[in-house]
Amino acid sequence: MTVEPLPTASAGVVEFFRDWLETFAGYVREVDYASARPLFHPDVLAFGTHNDVIPGLDQWVTTQWDNVWPKTTGFRFVLDQTSVLASSDGSMATVIAPWTSTGYHPDGSAFPRPGRATMIFSRNGDGWLCVHSHMSLNRGVPQTSHANRPVKAR
Repeated sequence: MTVEPLPTASAGVVEFFRDWLETFAGYVREVDYASARPLFHPDVLAFGTHNDVIPGLDQWVTTQWDNVWPKTTGFRFVLDQTSVLASSDGSMATVIAPWTSTGYHPDGSAFPRPGRATMIFSRNGDGWLCVHSHMSLNRGVPQTSHANRPVKAR
């Protein structure tokens, strides 16, 4: 059996998704849900720290984003460790990226809060939309963070 190499994305597609990750991470840092929403399909299927399968963007915001974004700081993807795969017809892409952030203990002391993400994108006439996201903390990282930042925009 011959195994084909992974379908790595072209340099232009990789650059697009690195920019996408930077944009999304900025919205997480700003706790700006309203700006982040258009990056995702309204029926996105997500996994996260606080739920197994989350159907739809609205439920993802209330069960995951609300439990993480205002309670952490400094969220960033590690772009030099990011991989982007793309279908040969250019209709689907997968982004695999580690990320970093800062969490807070109940006493306010900070701790490193690294994790990893897999995001699947579908391309349509308007561009790329994320249709699946799985973001999870690395093993041993505390699940709960106790910052209390305001949501900039819902």
